[in-house]
Amino acid sequence: MYKPLISIVCSLFLAFGLTTSVHALTVYTAGPGNLSKKLAQGFERKTGVKVDLFQATTGKVMARVEAESSNPHADVLISASWDTAQDLDQRGWLAPYTSPNAAHVPPMFKSPTYVAQGVSALGIVWNTRSGKPEPNDWRDLAAPAYRDQVTTPNPALSGASLDLLLGLQARLGESAWTLFDDMHKNGMVMLGPNAQAINPVLQGAKSAVFGAVDYVAYGAAASGESVKVIFPSSGTVIAPRPMMILKSSHAQADARAFIDYVLSEEGQQLVAAAYLMPARDDIDTPRPRLKDLKLLPQNDGGNTKSRAEVLSRFNALFGEH
Repeated sequence: MYKPLISIVCSLFLAFGLTTSVHALTVYTAGPGNLSKKLAQGFERKTGVKVDLFQATTGKVMARVEAESSNPHADVLISASWDTAQDLDQRGWLAPYTSPNAAHVPPMFKSPTYVAQGVSALGIVWNTRSGKPEPNDWRDLAAPAYRDQVTTPNPALSGASLDLLLGLQARLGESAWTLFDDMHKNGMVMLGPNAQAINPVLQGAKSAVFGAVDYVAYGAAASGESVKVIFPSSGTVIAPRPMMILKSSHAQADARAFIDYVLSEEGQQLVAAAYLMPARDDIDTPRPRLKDLKLLPQNDGGNTKSRAEVLSRFNALFGEH
């Protein structure tokens, strides 16, 4: 009596293409939110594969990955910190994959197990209606005109902010700590991740952010906010955003297809529309490119001791223990 029912079910599977995997691709990602949703929607249109997104800060994403280590759920991980990819690669958690669409990604933004989705840079975000003089370099924010008017992201919550501190220390030596101390004495406040640091400047309560991720401010400016991104004359750092496939994923083919889509021309145009630098060097973008920036020396993530020491010293200076 069950054979006709089985036959009907099998026919439905064949008719609707359900013989392929019904596993929804699970992507854990650290923003930007609108970009993540557009990439997921574009991928679903192209492939028919549903994408389940979990989006949070890099810290929260990585905490979830760690908590689920005995029963992993994520197939693809997109982080805002290159260090996270290096760490997971060293631990043997990542599946090797080189997308054909990565041919136009510069070597510095790819490895056998991870590749950049896009790249941001850190700068000063200045409220153009603040009445304060337009800053040209980091030290300008330590001037009396900016007393109690500057915010900065918490480097414990922003890997890019920590990279900036390391870059300034590598370029300036102990003078970098003189600068940080002067900023502290001038009333700079350390807030949460990047969004929390920039919000008071968007609202006009503060005048500038020291070390803001640029794409957030570019998006705000495009929406009519009175803010300007300034890349300091002495240099800054970049923050490539790595994509990786977890070795534990049971949807390896779909995960590889998702990486291919993000690195396709369509996917990279969505990245550019979110005011990130595309990972590919052949995609047009309305914002400054890597070649337009003066870069500080940047830690490759290998010297974890110096990262911990700089973070501890900076947090002690700003009262975070």
